[in-house]
Amino acid sequence: MSRTSSCALPDVRLNSEGNERRVGVEVELSGLGYDVLVDHAARLLDAPAEAVSRYVTRIETGLGPFTIELDSDPIKDLDLADSRLPESIRELGGQAMEVIDAAAERIVPLEIVTPPIPFSHLQEVDRLVDELHLLGALGSREAIYFAFGLQLNPELPDLEPATVVRYLQAFAALYDWLKARHQLDISRKFTTYIEPWANRYTDQLIEDDYAPDLEQLMRDYLEWNPTRNRALDLLPLFSYLNADLLDRYVRDPRIKSRPTLHYRLPDCDIDNPEWHFSSVWNDWVVVEQIANRAEDLAELRALFRDSRKFSFHNLTHSWQETTDQWLRTKGYV
Repeated sequence: MSRTSSCALPDVRLNSEGNERRVGVEVELSGLGYDVLVDHAARLLDAPAEAVSRYVTRIETGLGPFTIELDSDPIKDLDLADSRLPESIRELGGQAMEVIDAAAERIVPLEIVTPPIPFSHLQEVDRLVDELHLLGALGSREAIYFAFGLQLNPELPDLEPATVVRYLQAFAALYDWLKARHQLDISRKFTTYIEPWANRYTDQLIEDDYAPDLEQLMRDYLEWNPTRNRALDLLPLFSYLNADLLDRYVRDPRIKSRPTLHYRLPDCDIDNPEWHFSSVWNDWVVVEQIANRAEDLAELRALFRDSRKFSFHNLTHSWQETTDQWLRTKGYV
């Protein structure tokens, strides 16, 4: 390990059952080739690799299974014996697959998917990402067609509607600041993956008296955001909480039911020597801290509401700048 991990820990580390909270991590990258990435990851994680299919490999570790895969289902599942393929391609056999492999590894991201990892063990992910950087892994800045992300799936402390609302309010107020901190590459800016929530929804969410029950919380969100393509995607959580209600608004086989938020905003800038997994995680921890500090959350909400009004101050100061100053004054950064 090239340096001591600097992954911060939030105030609230346990869930409602008294167990340490966990987070799943998804890292998209290129530059190493599938087999090379598998070999390096297995060595760095000090665990055996087992092929599940042509482009899916599982690495069993003490923290649980890490998965390495090509992030494209049609290519992962391609079978040259499939009668639906043109006969000319099936006859070429291995030569065809070599061509397909070479093309896929240049334009389709490889992805590392971690198991749910306790917050206190995130230095393992930080170490892995740093070492892959040294080995030549590439991120979003390498080419215009790369839009690689680093996604977090943090477990919530509990699933009470009031808790979920606090996290959503903190994120809504911090969205502009987070977006600036992550220095999003132009390839990601051109995608729809990381859109903010609809303005009408955000206006409703940040009111001091917003206290919905679970059903109303879901309906309010889904009325304005019936899509996975949000910087903080709630559909996995809603699928876990009430799949039948979610199905009335969105049906998408890609939604994975789990008691977590799905934070999709950050780039994977792994080839940048100044970029680390811990930097992305520590910015998320700011959301965690504010969501669980009632006075600071109320103050930030009030400032956010004021920022959306017409005034001389708002004409001459961006909300991102105001947020950054407030966070520094409060000692968050």
